[in-house]
Amino acid sequence: MKEIIDFRLNGKAMRLEVEGDRSLLWVLRTDLALTGTKFGCGASLCGTCTVIVGKEAVRSCQYPVREVRGKEVTTIEGLARNGVLHPLQKAFAEYGAFQCGFCTPGMIMTAYGLMLKNPKMTRAQIVAGMDQNLCRCAAHKRIVQAIESVTR
Repeated sequence: MKEIIDFRLNGKAMRLEVEGDRSLLWVLRTDLALTGTKFGCGASLCGTCTVIVGKEAVRSCQYPVREVRGKEVTTIEGLARNGVLHPLQKAFAEYGAFQCGFCTPGMIMTAYGLMLKNPKMTRAQIVAGMDQNLCRCAAHKRIVQAIESVTR
């Protein structure tokens, strides 16, 4: 059954009429054409689909869109402001913290979620916080270095 879902997306008010149990991932990608958030495993295991809801990093592939009602949702497209990349986005580019780039949006959004809670993380905290995000290209060392450069 369709529901009206009001929320904020990347700073803008949104009102959608959708099936409330649809995953946030597919609403973002299909209905709203925000394709920066990727489909990876579909089981909340890889982190590729990570977005921020409120101040929490969530796996959007298994997150019902009805759960964003009244909340702020931030996607990778929403991190840059007025054409200026977020420091994490800049650091990922500077440190070469990607190869194929497929996992990169989820990595950045997970790191951003961690920074919302603790902007001055240690290397151990970064490694622990990023542990459940998978990268098949093995760029983990550069990913940690990029995040570390922003949280010093």
